[in-house]
Amino acid sequence: MKFEKPELLAPAGSFEKAKTAFLYGADAVYCGTGALSLRSRAEVDNNDLAKTIEYAHSIGKKVYATINIYAWDSYYEEIKKQAQMLSKLNVDAIIASDGGVMEILKEYAPNIPIHVSTQANTVSYHSANFWYKNGASRVILGRELNKNQIAEIMQNKEKGLEIEIFVHGAICFGYSGRCFLSDFLASRSANLGDCAQSCRWAYNVYVEENNNPGNLMPVEHDEHGTYIFSSKDLCLIKEIPEIINMGINSLKIEGRLKTEYYLASVVNSYRNAIDDYMKDPENYDYTKYLNELEKTKTRGLTTFYFNDRNNKDFQEYEGKQYNPNYEFGGKVLQNINGKYLIEIRNKLNVGDTMEVLIPEKIETVSFTIEKLWDSETGEEIPTVNPGKQGQTVLMNIPAKVENGWILRRKK
Repeated sequence: MKFEKPELLAPAGSFEKAKTAFLYGADAVYCGTGALSLRSRAEVDNNDLAKTIEYAHSIGKKVYATINIYAWDSYYEEIKKQAQMLSKLNVDAIIASDGGVMEILKEYAPNIPIHVSTQANTVSYHSANFWYKNGASRVILGRELNKNQIAEIMQNKEKGLEIEIFVHGAICFGYSGRCFLSDFLASRSANLGDCAQSCRWAYNVYVEENNNPGNLMPVEHDEHGTYIFSSKDLCLIKEIPEIINMGINSLKIEGRLKTEYYLASVVNSYRNAIDDYMKDPENYDYTKYLNELEKTKTRGLTTFYFNDRNNKDFQEYEGKQYNPNYEFGGKVLQNINGKYLIEIRNKLNVGDTMEVLIPEKIETVSFTIEKLWDSETGEEIPTVNPGKQGQTVLMNIPAKVENGWILRRKK
C-alpha cells in the first residue's frame, strides 16, 4: 500500500522564522498566541500572526495556532477573544489540550479544525477516537510511544482522524511535556506557557552514607554539577521510511525558540529525506541527512522510545547547548551591486569558511570570506561583530544566492 506524502510541520516563533521555515520546505508552521500557548517567550502578536497566515496562504502553505495551556477559569474570557480572532484570520487549525478550551473553540471558532496537543497524552487509539468523536480532526501523539504502538493506533483509529508525531527536537523531562518542576523551583508554570526549562539546569546531588545517617556525600559529575534531568534531542531521520509507511499524516519538528539557522538546516534535512524516499524508496540513505543535522545539533541525538520502549539511551547528562564545529553565520538580505548584504548572527572574519544552505537541496556551497565591507561606509574591514540587532556587512559569495538564504560558519 502506497501512502501519500506526509506534511512537514515546523515551528515558527516569529513571522521571519515562519518565512525561513517555508523557504526551506515546510508545508505548515505552528505559532504561539502569546500567553495562551506553551511557549509564551515565542509569542507571535496578532499583527504578525495575521501576516504569517496571509503569507502562508499566498504560497499554498498552512498555519496552526496554539492555545495549548491548561487554563484556569480566569483565562477563559481571553480564550474566547483569541478563538474569535483566529476564526476571523482563518487560521488552518488550533492546537489545544484542555477539554474546556476545546469546548470554547467549538463554540467561538466552529469553522476552525482542532488539533489535540501532545500535552493531552494521547497514547492509545481509544483516546484518539474519543477526541475525534468530540470534535478533533487531528491528534498529536505522545512522544512516549514506540513504533508498534503507533502502528496499532494507525490501524484502529477512526478513518477521518489525522495523526501527527514529533520527529525531531528537544524531549521534555515531563510526561508529554506536562511538568511541574519549573513552577516548583522558579514559580514559572510550564502548563501555562512559562517553562524555565529547569530540566536543563545543573544540579548538585547528595547521597546519605549508609553507616552515618545525616552525613551527605556529593555525587559529582564535573565542576558545574550533574545534568540528571537533561535529555538528548529526538531525531528520527533514519526512521523516515517506517514513519511514512505507517501512513502518518504530519511530521513535526520541535523548537519555537530556535534560530532561523536551526530551522533552515533541520527543515531542509527532513524535506529532502521525505522527498527522496517518496521518489526512490529502495535507495533511501539517511546518512547524508544525519550528517547535516549533526552540524546543527547542540545536544546528543536519540530515537527515544520509537524503536524500543526499554531504550535508556536518551539521557544527556552534559546538558549544555553547544556545537564545537558550526554556528549561525548570517542571513542573506539582498544583492547590492554584486555584493551581498548579510545580517550577521556571530562574529565573522576574513578567512572564515562559510557554507550556504540551499533550500530543498541537501548539498551546501562552501566558500572562504576573502573580503568584508562595512555596509554603511563601504570601507573594507577585517572582521565584524554582531554588536547590535540587525547588524549587517557586505561580502562576496561565489555563487548565486537568494534573499533569505542562511549562512553557516565553520568554527
